[in-house]
Amino acid sequence: MQGKPRGFDKAIQLIERGVDIPNPWSIDIGDDVDVDRISADGVTIHPGCRIHGASTVISAGVQLGEEAPVTLQDCRLGPDVRLKGGYFSRSVFLEAASMALGAHVREGTLLEEQAGGAHTVGLKQTILFPFVTLGSLINFCDVLMAGGTSRRHHSEVGSSYIHFNFTPDGNKTTASLFGDVPRGVMLDQPPIFLGGQGGTVGPVQVGFGTVVGAGSILRDDVREDGLLVLTPPTDGIRRPNTPRRYKRLAPLLEKNIGYVANLLALEAWYRGVRRPFFAAQEFGELVLEGALEMLESAREERTKRLAALITTIAPDTEGRRQLVEHRAELLEACTPDRIPAPLLIVPEALAAPLATAAVAGTPYIAAVQALDTAAKEAGTGWLQAIIDDTCTRAAGPVPDMGLFETA
Repeated sequence: MQGKPRGFDKAIQLIERGVDIPNPWSIDIGDDVDVDRISADGVTIHPGCRIHGASTVISAGVQLGEEAPVTLQDCRLGPDVRLKGGYFSRSVFLEAASMALGAHVREGTLLEEQAGGAHTVGLKQTILFPFVTLGSLINFCDVLMAGGTSRRHHSEVGSSYIHFNFTPDGNKTTASLFGDVPRGVMLDQPPIFLGGQGGTVGPVQVGFGTVVGAGSILRDDVREDGLLVLTPPTDGIRRPNTPRRYKRLAPLLEKNIGYVANLLALEAWYRGVRRPFFAAQEFGELVLEGALEMLESAREERTKRLAALITTIAPDTEGRRQLVEHRAELLEACTPDRIPAPLLIVPEALAAPLATAAVAGTPYIAAVQALDTAAKEAGTGWLQAIIDDTCTRAAGPVPDMGLFETA
């Protein structure tokens, strides 16, 4: 007679506590999973799911495997998350985030409240702010996307969209910013729309309210807000290929440093603003811990890729020589411990109303959207100061690269 499947006893423990597991014989729960980090309040684990990893957290109301089996490895799920089918590893999903059938979500991914995707979406090192919605058949790795004010008014990526994040040279200094952190966290910016059957060749920076028409391949920045962009077909090219030319090296460095600086600002926001709202949730501190780990993972990935790029650069100009010789100093400037302590203090105009809201039990999104103009301007200015300081310090060791001179 066939023995009990691995994790059967844990499945029974969960059922006895109130978790809905219709078929415990079909569930695979790893020995490293701590059942005390799985809520008994409204959680459903459908047949065929596999749950592994000592870091795994499953909060109240989570639904796993509604459309197909789910494999969950070291993920932290906030309240009411719905992962309907697919593979999810070393990622964090905040309240009411969701992914549909066929998802493939890997390390460094953070989906904030009510963000999600339809079927067959691939994510890695992806950060989606609240409400951001992805269509179907999408590969959207190495990006941060913000924009929108609600589930009805959200940034969206159309079906069959690709973020091209890997060059023929094996270079991945290609992370793109759709929106930005200082304005995006205020949840009051117009949404960004990337039309289906299109793509972006990273790295680019795109302003809020941008609409990129269906079928367009975005290769350049759209920094001005509120533009409609339709890209023409490129002219045919046939010429000798020179690997690692990096003709536009300074803008490439600026975008990578700027991306990391936005991550540092977002980490400051989580530590200084979001913490009390997590504390109000069951397992909230564990989910917050996971979110901070995702931001650290994203930062480490970007600095690793930037370091790898610099090692391939020939020091044939004074600026490039400085870059090669002072790589360590530039990268060190992109770490959180180099941010001056005064810059990490949340402005009182922002801190006071949010603290009052947290004590009153106001949910995070409602609390942020209730801020007055003065509080939002103070918060945006604070986060932008962290970004500007990081960029200035990173540019210091390589003055002849001319970084951020027009910023």
